[in-house]
Amino acid sequence: MNVTTVFLLLGGLGLFLYGMKLMSDGLEQVAGARMRSILEFFTKNRFVGMLVGIAFTAIVQSSSATTVMVVSFVNSGLMNLFQAAGVILGANIGTTVTGQLIAFNLSDIAPLFVCVGVVMYMFSKKTTVKRIGVVILGFGILFMGLSTMSSAMSDLRESPQMVEMLKSLTNPLMAVLVGFLITAVLQSSSATVGIVILMANQGLLAFHICFFLILGCNMGSCVSALIASLSGKKDAKRAAWIHFLFNIIGSLFIFIVLMFAVNPIADTIMNFSGGNAGRAVANAHTLIKITEVILLFPFMNWVVKATYVIIPGKDPSPEDRYELKYIGKGTLITPTTAVIDAIHEIEHMAEIAKENLKCGVSALCSKDETKIKEIYEEEAYVNYLNKEITDYLVRINELDLPHADAQMIGGLFHVVNDIERIGDHAENLADSTKQIIEHNITFSEKALKHLQDMTTAVLLMLDYSIEMFSKKNPEHMQEVIDLEDQIDAMEKKLQKSHVKRLTKGKCTPEAGTIFSDTISGLERVADHATNIAFAIYSPDENEIDDEDDDE
Repeated sequence: MNVTTVFLLLGGLGLFLYGMKLMSDGLEQVAGARMRSILEFFTKNRFVGMLVGIAFTAIVQSSSATTVMVVSFVNSGLMNLFQAAGVILGANIGTTVTGQLIAFNLSDIAPLFVCVGVVMYMFSKKTTVKRIGVVILGFGILFMGLSTMSSAMSDLRESPQMVEMLKSLTNPLMAVLVGFLITAVLQSSSATVGIVILMANQGLLAFHICFFLILGCNMGSCVSALIASLSGKKDAKRAAWIHFLFNIIGSLFIFIVLMFAVNPIADTIMNFSGGNAGRAVANAHTLIKITEVILLFPFMNWVVKATYVIIPGKDPSPEDRYELKYIGKGTLITPTTAVIDAIHEIEHMAEIAKENLKCGVSALCSKDETKIKEIYEEEAYVNYLNKEITDYLVRINELDLPHADAQMIGGLFHVVNDIERIGDHAENLADSTKQIIEHNITFSEKALKHLQDMTTAVLLMLDYSIEMFSKKNPEHMQEVIDLEDQIDAMEKKLQKSHVKRLTKGKCTPEAGTIFSDTISGLERVADHATNIAFAIYSPDENEIDDEDDDE
């Protein structure tokens, strides 16, 4: 084996991996937002979740991408572990589609795919067409990489030393280890299976040893999800361990069966595959995965429970301060779920600001000095979340996000700013509480009643607004609009009443100033609530997307 052959192998592998990434990223961009919705809404039943996992992985051509996304969903609270288990099972079957495509050996027409993909990407003005072009380009580059590797491997057949070394790979355990290490390094079981298919086609590997290399690939494919879960919550770690345990247990069972019957099984699959070694490897990969799923599907509850033994304990309480619930600093960012995670963290921030506002009005009306410190601490927490979420939005804005998600980023920046302003109003209420305590200022019963009524309306409006924002749910749209009008009218009416009380001597100037500032602040909170409600909600967003694509 000479240097040129080594370069061909490495270059072909590089093209293959890059083509697969282009294809996977492109498919995720084209279908990511829609498929995410399917994952969210159709995983209640484990069997249906498994079918969704098969379909999703077949589309994005990567079980690692699917599993990492599932880990992210679990970390965000969109999916529980039992739902995640079904999707992970499906992902293990869906990943075999890549091997089947590779076995078709489309290398001869790969340049055509590259040409079509480049034309679509460079000359189309529509975003969707560009992304489909990236998918086709990636598909072509992938097979050009395979063709390059295949040419290099044909040269390897002329090297007696290399042939002898590969044929000496007869130890099943060593083959499993080799498959695991290659997949762990390449971060792609599909790439490893592709290499095995090419080697089998060139006669460099005995067919029966390919089974054990595939088992090693199965376990190596878990590494990505385990790494992605390291900085996540405990349930996210457990989701990654579900994937790992499934592959370990399934591979162990298949290994034991193969140790006793590998030759008759290999002969049967080879005959079924028409004597084509590459096709036989792809079929063996698919059959192994299907067998593992059939074997373990009835016992997945036990697998899930086992993860609680491996990862014991609970996550810190959501009430723990100065912690991010969904976008931890070290968390691996997945483009398909990045915006969802941000929305959940912003919703978390909004709830804290809302409760702090409620606490501020309560402290003001009751002259409760003990609540002042708590309000300041909560406001500091809101400021912390403001900084961290803003930094996170800046980071994900640089990613190649799904089109619908990318359009929301600007609105999310505004929502974070609006929530931070609501937090400032809570802090102002704490300042006013200190002032009325220090100067022994008293509000009339009527003024207190007006403040409480206005606060009730504002808090209700915030509830509706946060729900509209977090769920893009238009159900309370009219209530938000009506409450905004009512609060505006209430503020004007109360300001007039306040002036009358001042002129009649029923209210001191000090109390009047604080009362006026408070109801003005509450009215501005209602304005921020309106902004939050409509920041990312657009009833005609699909029409808007189409118009943007045509520009």
